[in-house]
Amino acid sequence: MRTRILPHRDFATRESFERALTDCLLDWRVELVCQAGFMRILTPYFVERWQDRLINIHPSLLPAFPGLDTHARALAAGVKLHGCSVHFVRAEVDSGPIIGQAAVPVLPDDTPDSLASRVLRAEHQLYPRCLELLASEQIRLHGDYVLLPTPCFDSGILLNPAPQGAGSDREPL
Repeated sequence: MRTRILPHRDFATRESFERALTDCLLDWRVELVCQAGFMRILTPYFVERWQDRLINIHPSLLPAFPGLDTHARALAAGVKLHGCSVHFVRAEVDSGPIIGQAAVPVLPDDTPDSLASRVLRAEHQLYPRCLELLASEQIRLHGDYVLLPTPCFDSGILLNPAPQGAGSDREPL
């Protein structure tokens, strides 16, 4: 497998780094750029150049809690469900058509770290599934809305609090 490292600190500007990155991706005939933990705000140049071929996973149920510190912000807001979203990237941070989402319950004794751990386990299930759908061309983009094949994901309803007796013998995600 070929590998190339492009330290962003070796470039004078964010855009010069992204132009070199684009050149590398084009040389290798990359068709889809998949971010996970990249933690850098992309310039309009890169986002527009890879429009509809650039995806990201974010640790919240977008559009709620874009940006950083999502788990602490979710706890402070008192939400009962939190999770992650896979989306096409747009110039505005953590925006763009949502491909898929996974939700986890927020437990009464959660800390940002314990909630982050459950969300990360959900991310590890969601991202490969979304990539599979993209690679098999089962996802269609209609404007800023993603059309998924039906059925695609489990069609069940996630409730928190759960109905009495439901899931009491199961560990949360």
